[in-house]
Amino acid sequence: MFIHTRKILFLASALAVFLSLPFPEISRTAVSVPVKEPVLKPSPVQEEAERYLSRYLMQYHFRQLAVNDSLSREVLSRYLDELDESKSYFLASDIEVFRERYARSMDDEFLSGKADAGFYIYNRFLRQAREKMRYMIALFEKGGFDFTVQESMELKRDKAPWPATVQELRDLWRKEAKYQLLNLKYSGEEESDDPRKALIKRYRNRLSILEQQNAEDAFRAYTMALTTSFDPHTSYFSPGDFENFQIDISRSFEGIGAKLQSENEYTVIHEVIPGGPAFRSNLLKKGDRITGVGQGNKGEIVDIVGWRVNDVVKRIRGKKGSVVRLKILPASQGNKGPARIVEIVRDEVRLEEQSAKKEIIRLNGRKIGVITIPAFYLDFEGQSRNKPDYASTSRDVRKILGELRKENVEGIVLDLRNNGGGALEEAVKLTGLFIPDGPVVQIRNSQGGKVVLEDEDPAVVYDGPLVVLVNRYSASASEILAAAIQDYGRGVVIGGRTFGKGTVQSIMKIRRPFNFIYKADDLGQLKLTVAKFYRISGESTQHMGVKPDISFPSLIDSEVVGEDNYTSSLPWDVISPARYSRTSWLTGADVRDLRERFTQRNANDSLYSRYVRDLAVLNGFRKKESVPLFEPAFKAEMERIRSFEAQWSKEDQPDILLNRSAAVVVDMADLSGNRLPGAEQAPWQAEKK
Repeated sequence: MFIHTRKILFLASALAVFLSLPFPEISRTAVSVPVKEPVLKPSPVQEEAERYLSRYLMQYHFRQLAVNDSLSREVLSRYLDELDESKSYFLASDIEVFRERYARSMDDEFLSGKADAGFYIYNRFLRQAREKMRYMIALFEKGGFDFTVQESMELKRDKAPWPATVQELRDLWRKEAKYQLLNLKYSGEEESDDPRKALIKRYRNRLSILEQQNAEDAFRAYTMALTTSFDPHTSYFSPGDFENFQIDISRSFEGIGAKLQSENEYTVIHEVIPGGPAFRSNLLKKGDRITGVGQGNKGEIVDIVGWRVNDVVKRIRGKKGSVVRLKILPASQGNKGPARIVEIVRDEVRLEEQSAKKEIIRLNGRKIGVITIPAFYLDFEGQSRNKPDYASTSRDVRKILGELRKENVEGIVLDLRNNGGGALEEAVKLTGLFIPDGPVVQIRNSQGGKVVLEDEDPAVVYDGPLVVLVNRYSASASEILAAAIQDYGRGVVIGGRTFGKGTVQSIMKIRRPFNFIYKADDLGQLKLTVAKFYRISGESTQHMGVKPDISFPSLIDSEVVGEDNYTSSLPWDVISPARYSRTSWLTGADVRDLRERFTQRNANDSLYSRYVRDLAVLNGFRKKESVPLFEPAFKAEMERIRSFEAQWSKEDQPDILLNRSAAVVVDMADLSGNRLPGAEQAPWQAEKK
């Protein structure tokens, strides 16, 4: 979530310029390389950008990190994890050299704006990565794998040691080759008729990509490690990258309607845009890894592992109405299960699909209104021009509440699941529909300055039973609303703990102090964290998110999704509370009563019991740390996973949490004497005309 830069910080008019030291020699390679590899070096423009980048981070970032050897070790560790999370490229001897050279000097390079360490390590990575691709190709060409041997491959090696010898490293590669062959053979893909040929083509493609790597790729990787050492949402954009980041909204939503980001070698679904074809198809989820892209219903699926994310986006985008096929590793299985092919028809985002929607659930003769909000949207241009029908979450929900009142519903479920946020102004206004005037959220900058955003309208549009549904994908503005409803005691929050993104980012242009020759923005842009959100109770939503009043087990893997999974995440903390008064709607005893009824209802529910059992099976898949390379065992494992996934992907699966939440609304109505509290004040008539 962004707040205008000028409201928070002022740019310095000039920054000091430092000279770079000579680029060090590349160390000997542990695996023989048959060709002379080019050595990448930072360009003068990149070195200049690095000098300004260090100053901007130190002056304007919310986290005032001490620049010392501790920062050196943090950046180095993060960089190595980014390049070689699987511990299958570098040797232990490489890591020893890197630590000896840079574990105490990266902070000095940071202060002087140098990128020599980043390029030194990246060059070594490229040499090892190219060697691995050549070795894998040779393995597939030779063939002769023995799948009767009782051995396995580690799926999660982030905490494993780096291989001590070349033989250990090559043994990892051999096992990976066997795994790829088995996976392709039993994945059900068309190309699996000849897995070896398909994999030879795949690895040749990856080798070609590695051979085309340039200084921009090295600089991008190193600056990512540097910026994310401050916090996970701070990043640098080169002029070319920022052009893609800044694409006009109508263009950025072409294709499948999903935002992508790069994580290690993979392109990952960062966000599914409400209203887009991916959203409507329900085939992609946040965290899914895309490993291949094919055009049309039968086009060849091209392996895109290791590609630049901008190149992947270009391949996924296309003419409206055309088909794109994606090969994904589902996040639901911890990206470990068999790959799945999904087919999506390209289209534009339909704004009406992004809008708040209503439905009515009938439960034992009782009518409960449901309002689903995919995002906090606001047509800023329409608002500035005073258009009478400009799109606004709060305006649409206000209208829906009136319609549901006419339907004589007994309460409301506000569904914020998978809502990643949006316009902060709308979160404040939407909260104001359910409470009298008062504070909604606090914002604090690094200097301790605090701003309190308030609902200034004393009218309460709806004062009946209210449940707010959240899950691990509910973030930012969704967390602000859920937290305010909880702090005021205005309703009950049900679901899973929210994402925990309680930080504010701002985009800053990196400017030279004197700009007679170059463009003002030719050194790129920096998106950095400048402030944090806090509940009116004083607690931050950062890191811990919002804990629901009534918890419900989730299909989302909380060990993968959530702010607390980022090692550089800003901490949870507390500031002084805002001045506010709780409503008289719910007491602590009421919430405990509702929680007890919810638990008892689930204990006698066979559908819920089945849900919990299946969730336990799914978590078992996610926690697997190895996979058998003994073919009969591998085949049985893949068939079991596919069978389970087919069962869960049925479209007729009931929304258990929504149905159980409607029952809680009925309980709330019963607690209030089977009427809408405040009805005598006619709150529905209090809305502004």
